[in-house]
Amino acid sequence: MRQRYIILAFFILISLGLLSSLVPPVQAQAGDSDPTKVKEATGGDKVGSKTDDKVVEREEQAIKLDGLNAAQVKELRDKAEKFAFQAEVDRMMKLIINSLYKNKEIFLRELISNASDALDKIRFMSLTNKEVLDATPELSIKIKADKEDKTLRVIDTGIGMTKEDLVKNLGTIAKSGTSEFLTKLSEVQSTTESSDLIGQFGVGFYSSFLVADRVTVITKHNDDKQYIWESDANSFSVTEDPRGNTLKRGTEIILHMKEEGLDWLEPSSLRDLIVKYSQFINFPIYVWESRTETVEEAQDKDEKKEKKDEDATVEEEKDKSEPKKVEKTVWDWRLVNENKPIWTRKPADIKDEEYNQFFKSFTKASEDPLAKSHFVAEGEVTFKSILFVPKTADFDAWSNYGKKTDNIKMYVRRVFITDNFEEMMPKYLSFIKGIVDSDDLPLNVSRETLQQHKLLKVIKKKLVRKALDMIKKIEPEQYKQFWKEYSTNIKVGIIDDAANRTRLSKLLLFWSSHDSKEQVSLADYVSRMKEKQDNIYFMSGQSRKEVENSPFVEKLLKRGYEVLYLLEPIDQYAIQSLPEFEGKKFQNAAKDGIQIGEETAEVKERKEALTKEFEPLTKWLQETALKDKIEKAQISDRLASSPCALVASQYGWDAAMDRVMRAQAYQKAQDPSQVHFSSQKKILEINPRHPLIKELKRRAADQPDDKSTRSWPPSCTRLPPCAAATFWRTPPASLSVSSRCSACRSACRNLRASRRTSKTNRCRLLPPVRKRARPTRSRMRSRPMM
Repeated sequence: MRQRYIILAFFILISLGLLSSLVPPVQAQAGDSDPTKVKEATGGDKVGSKTDDKVVEREEQAIKLDGLNAAQVKELRDKAEKFAFQAEVDRMMKLIINSLYKNKEIFLRELISNASDALDKIRFMSLTNKEVLDATPELSIKIKADKEDKTLRVIDTGIGMTKEDLVKNLGTIAKSGTSEFLTKLSEVQSTTESSDLIGQFGVGFYSSFLVADRVTVITKHNDDKQYIWESDANSFSVTEDPRGNTLKRGTEIILHMKEEGLDWLEPSSLRDLIVKYSQFINFPIYVWESRTETVEEAQDKDEKKEKKDEDATVEEEKDKSEPKKVEKTVWDWRLVNENKPIWTRKPADIKDEEYNQFFKSFTKASEDPLAKSHFVAEGEVTFKSILFVPKTADFDAWSNYGKKTDNIKMYVRRVFITDNFEEMMPKYLSFIKGIVDSDDLPLNVSRETLQQHKLLKVIKKKLVRKALDMIKKIEPEQYKQFWKEYSTNIKVGIIDDAANRTRLSKLLLFWSSHDSKEQVSLADYVSRMKEKQDNIYFMSGQSRKEVENSPFVEKLLKRGYEVLYLLEPIDQYAIQSLPEFEGKKFQNAAKDGIQIGEETAEVKERKEALTKEFEPLTKWLQETALKDKIEKAQISDRLASSPCALVASQYGWDAAMDRVMRAQAYQKAQDPSQVHFSSQKKILEINPRHPLIKELKRRAADQPDDKSTRSWPPSCTRLPPCAAATFWRTPPASLSVSSRCSACRSACRNLRASRRTSKTNRCRLLPPVRKRARPTRSRMRSRPMM
């Protein structure tokens, strides 16, 4: 019996051996791991670690396509038609990495832009032929990252490409003469020259090689079969897709990412890039993302059977209880670009709430804008734009003046290009925020800088005018807030922007003698000007009180002329840059050459008589008393109650400008320009109607060399009230001036009051005011009889 079992077992083993020899070996499926180990190089050439010959083959097989195993992919590559790039690859990659692109993240922007162009083409064709959308009516862009395969896919349902298109569009970098073009590009130095050369050098697709070492393109055109294009940046191949039509229509780009590009396989990183560069694309952009959902847990049959065996009362309680819920990870396509570009819509169809929401979304502001302007510009270049004025200025507006360039964002066909544009807006309008979008604006290869600077100048010119028109249309009450925040910007614009100086002048506001509570515009001033008044009078100072009490405006105010008060340091700079307003010239009340009212023959005759009468005094002051200290002495037309005043020449610095220039933080110690203007002699104007001047005239004629006579004029080169105080300190008998002179009493009273309230404005010539003690009876008795 035992022998039978042994013989039976022997025959079974023989049968199994025969069966194993008849069964063919099973092929390895795509994704199976190969157990072959890499051999170590323990000797030989010192070229780093070596691998066996099959490693390269396995690396190629690792790059696989959906539905094809590794062997099929290898066979596909072997049968593919090989092509060589038209241009030198090394020089092309160097151009892309070093010359054209500033950061690698723009690869996604370029691929999305190309996908959008393909969708635009098929949509345009569908307007005349709806059958082109029969394969799939969907027009979208989908982006999917696979961390395991280290791939990133960009899929669109656009027009697709034929085999000829693949070779033509993805096989050549530029038109004929690429080598010559690259040579010239390496020779040029300036950005302008390079922009002229690279105008038609379309290599946006090749930015893929910044983050990928191999790129696969699968595409299906309505007029051709589905093809596969593949390249490692050295050469490319094109072959028919053995899977047939899997895309229906469109293009799928697969990037096999480098190690340094793996960060962009995170869905959050992809979303950030899309929001930054492509959120206003016309077509929906989806990203393959996971989300967590709470679902009811499905019960197994065994669990249900166990429940039936339980007690009836327990079953009743279980039925009443809620089913068990669990969290489940679900993968799905998620829309990214939910914000649609409102600037492409008609302004009449957009509500204020939509504008406000859009402003807050792209500026990250918390308040609504103060003003907005939505317009379409046509001409040499057509573009759409929305501009906003924020309610409050940035806290670092002046500490970073001229450095901020991200307030105007440039889009081309809803694709974000850059916000680093110094040429887009002048510095003084850097607070304006907005977008500019053009469909026909030419780009250079990197889309980082625009190609034709002439068009940029046209855009800038129109943007500035639209911005100024927008500011001009702000309501009066809101304009007060605008002026509080941005008045310095407008004044800087008056200085810097000669082309728009007239427009900017209509936005200016100044304090005025007409109104002590509200600032006035130049247009308001002109509307109130007297008949035959040709000048706009202004006076500079540190405060309204200082300017109102200035001797330079005495006669102007007395005759009812309105005077603008320039209380900020930049005001006089702005007025000097503004020659006139509506045909009226500006006249500084503190400078020589002022003319108050119309100069009739009678006025002219009276002035000539006074000049002749006081000629001895003016000559004595100029040649003797104040020699080398003043330019000249003359009769004044502007003084009413003050005895004299020092005025600047027509092209010199007045006291306010001199103070501003001396306070400059970056001034040089011995700046020739400043030394020249600050050392200029002033003009001494005297008031011929003042009793002190009349007395000085008499003393200069009778006692020109008297010490008391010659001691007064040097003190007169100080502030005029101080000169009046000097006279007041002098015993009345010495100058024979009535102590009841109202002008002198007024001057001294003002100075004494200022001495009590402010130590900084103390007049060094005025003695302290002391109350005389009433004499006691004992002192009165001891006083000798006169």
